[in-house]
Amino acid sequence: MTAPQRGGGPRSMGASLLDAVLAETLDPAYRQAAEAKAARGGPARPRWRGRTLVALTMAVAGVLAAVTYDQAAASAQGRQEVRAALIADIQRESDVTDELATQLEELRAEVTTTRDDVLAASAVGQQALDDLALAEQGAGAVPVTGPGLLVTLANADPTADGDPVGGDTEEDPRGRVRDGDLQLVVNALWAAGAEAISINGQRLGPTTAIRFAGEAVLVDFRPVTNPYEISAIGDPDTLSARFLASPEVGELADISQLFDLRFDFAREDELSLPAANTPELRIAQPEADS
Repeated sequence: MTAPQRGGGPRSMGASLLDAVLAETLDPAYRQAAEAKAARGGPARPRWRGRTLVALTMAVAGVLAAVTYDQAAASAQGRQEVRAALIADIQRESDVTDELATQLEELRAEVTTTRDDVLAASAVGQQALDDLALAEQGAGAVPVTGPGLLVTLANADPTADGDPVGGDTEEDPRGRVRDGDLQLVVNALWAAGAEAISINGQRLGPTTAIRFAGEAVLVDFRPVTNPYEISAIGDPDTLSARFLASPEVGELADISQLFDLRFDFAREDELSLPAANTPELRIAQPEADS
């Protein structure tokens, strides 16, 4: 079946249906409901209510943001004040500790002088002084001076492998000197014939421990920082020859080259090492019979 078309030509019923759909863009039921509502005079929702709600929402958000900022600023200021107070306490206690350490050294010097004067007055006392001197040297309880070897270990430069474009300078943990590295060097120096050893001015005694705690290396429970200078007193030629002949030192040299650690040594005509910390004396007593 065909319907008349403008211009006199035939037109299909399908085309007429498409024109009807395009002409009726609003569903008749929705249109009737809208006309009925308009006839009843139903009020449309005022625009000012929506604008008021938006304004109130923005105002509340602004107040919340201001309160949050004030609280964050107050918290940051409080942390800064606490940090400053802690730093002041640490500095004050450090000054007290340094003063007490100075007083302790002065008292020790007085006691030592008095002891030497009393013991030197007799042959038996002089023999006791000689034996004591040997024991103090073995325990590292007296400062020493002499030629030796200076070994330096240092962390790899964090910028050595940095990304020149991205600026990535994150430090590789494998490029850090570990406590095991220092222990290896110290043991190799002892085996090479070193008479006294110190790390960054910390004298090593018979009971000295070298260990890693967090990000710090502790020598006799005192932190030492990068670079690490190991001073060893002894014959420089003998020390260097035996030290370099150690297979452990050769392995450490290969590791240092692989991870860009600094590892070098030099002969020194004179090295000065301080006295080690005096260990606490303990006296064993037989257990009382029960």
